[in-house]
Amino acid sequence: MANVDDTKPSRNTQPPRPKTASVSSDEPRALEALSKQIEVLLHASEAPLTANDLKKYLSLSTKELQDALALLQERLNHSVLKLHKTAGGYRLQIADSYSHLIQRVFPQRQERLSQALLETLSVIAYKQPVTRSDIEHVRGVTLSSNILRQLFDKGWIIEKGHKDTLGRPALLHTTAQFLDAFGLTNLGELPPMPDIDAIQAMS
Repeated sequence: MANVDDTKPSRNTQPPRPKTASVSSDEPRALEALSKQIEVLLHASEAPLTANDLKKYLSLSTKELQDALALLQERLNHSVLKLHKTAGGYRLQIADSYSHLIQRVFPQRQERLSQALLETLSVIAYKQPVTRSDIEHVRGVTLSSNILRQLFDKGWIIEKGHKDTLGRPALLHTTAQFLDAFGLTNLGELPPMPDIDAIQAMS
């Protein structure tokens, strides 16, 4: 008589559990590498780089870029450099606390802007769009063509449109280069408008 195997499978037998995916330990290292690549590009670039520039150069998503920038900013908290965003994009700059050292050791690097140029630029920045006669009315003096030429040469102002009055004078506006030069993202970050009379009295 043939032996019959009458053993029944145990009810406690369970199918094998699927392996759970563990968080990759390479992810933080990959983010760190991206933050360093961004830092390299900002060091090498002569002009600020926009978010779109960085995403294009490094093939990043918006989320990846934000995470990498946050990590870069965190790392630079212990550095003499700071990650700064202006109207033109992101750039690296020396922390403000070291500006006095730079001025003392390298005074030739400090560009001297005349009082008249600063007053003219202030009127344009705060009152734009303005005409040449508008600037002269605010400052109370005739505007030198040389001052306007300097501002145009620096790329800080442009002519855009004309005022609908006699002679249709050109309207002056500040540019993104002006914002970059003064470390601003937009015109809303300008401090309260200076008192021109007070500035002139001190000059």
